[in-house]
Amino acid sequence: MLRIVSLCMFLGVLVSQNVLAQLPDFTEMVKTNGVAVVNISTTQKAKPSPDGAAKPQLPEGMPPEMEELFKHFYNNPEGNGDGYDSGDTQSLGSGFIISPDGYVLTNHHVVKDADEIVVKFSDRRELVAKLIGSDPRTDVALLKVTATQLPAVAIGEPEKLQVGEWVLAIGSPFGFEQSVTAGIVSAKGRSLPGGNYVPFIQTDVAINPGNSGGPLFNMDGKVIGINSQIYSRTGGFMGLSFAIPIDVVMNVVDQIKTKGKVSHGWLGVQIQDVTRELAESFGMKKPQGALVSKVMPGSPAEKSDLQLGDVIVEFNGQAIDNSGDLPPLVGMSAIDSTATLKIIRQGETKSVSFKIGLLPDQPEKLAEAKAETKLMNKIGVTVSALTDEQKEALQMPAGGVVVEEVGKGAAKDAGIQRGDVILRIQNTVIRTLDDFEHAVKNLSVGKSVAVLIQRRGSPAFLALKIDK
Repeated sequence: MLRIVSLCMFLGVLVSQNVLAQLPDFTEMVKTNGVAVVNISTTQKAKPSPDGAAKPQLPEGMPPEMEELFKHFYNNPEGNGDGYDSGDTQSLGSGFIISPDGYVLTNHHVVKDADEIVVKFSDRRELVAKLIGSDPRTDVALLKVTATQLPAVAIGEPEKLQVGEWVLAIGSPFGFEQSVTAGIVSAKGRSLPGGNYVPFIQTDVAINPGNSGGPLFNMDGKVIGINSQIYSRTGGFMGLSFAIPIDVVMNVVDQIKTKGKVSHGWLGVQIQDVTRELAESFGMKKPQGALVSKVMPGSPAEKSDLQLGDVIVEFNGQAIDNSGDLPPLVGMSAIDSTATLKIIRQGETKSVSFKIGLLPDQPEKLAEAKAETKLMNKIGVTVSALTDEQKEALQMPAGGVVVEEVGKGAAKDAGIQRGDVILRIQNTVIRTLDDFEHAVKNLSVGKSVAVLIQRRGSPAFLALKIDK
């Protein structure tokens, strides 16, 4: 019996040693690259509101409803319990050196509105940095310190990164400098609210306030991303971290150095994912691509052959599996270059070429509609035609009908709500009440059809199906 126990213990030790032997060893990587990681601290003068109190501001481009879920994670040690102070404020983040002559990368939100930026090196030196330029759309900032022969990181190739691969982060969570955490790549090409031009790298690397702007390394010791956001209900790490791919970052750096500003390519469409029901209504074999729910007036898309309801499945030969795949590809394209889209239109595959435009600074703003009513019981909604004033306010010269009430029926099941403007039903453009009545009358039972609506200024396709 004693021999059996000893044998089991011996085998257990061998298994443990074998498992440990297969785990990565990050020690040499940290020794080599840790010296190129820096601490970023900023000071900002308070900007009081009319009532005299400093007001918190949402991160750049972040919808208010997502504020508690997606957190930019820089530390604010000098503020009050809410992270804001009525006096001067200080924030803390991370960064890394990309060239021996003093160029440093971090996040835009770490240094946004800063009156002074201080870079602290691993040898305890502190230098005031100059902001060379930043881009809120990609959340990248380029700094410069007066120094030479600085240790710099090596730049990697994020396109070669594989899901499941080990990665390492170095930063200053909660002000603890040179903290190292490791994990794996959970997913690639993630699209996040407020981050349409960044195909984020998702990892399970432990990231916390203060890590923002720090590097994400692959196992070759090369930087493949900048840690930028976390998904959290508490403000702390919950297993979901997101990094900006370094190729996106270096594109921004090159533009800042050569042109002094960052330009993004523009197609001029609003898009959404294709659901199973919408795929069926468009005659597609499977859900894929980016569905065009609106073509912007005066945009490159309007000047091309692209149409409402087209499903974009390729951009310059690169597959578009989800709607989030398209904006980063367009955004990183050279202005005035020609791009080719492969689309599916009414079940047929076509090619559409267009010239990449310059993304405007201000997004368009649309009003909501109100008008007189008319009842359409077949799908369970009460609708009304747009007045001339409403058409002008909504920038809809072609017209449409407004949903006044939603009862039980196919419209409610599809997700249509009061205040929605119905612009199209399957292939029929809805300009008047007669258009709407004719389209609804011809709907077939048991078949999904695509309905284009506009809700609070944003267009979207919904799949409507009449069961009986």
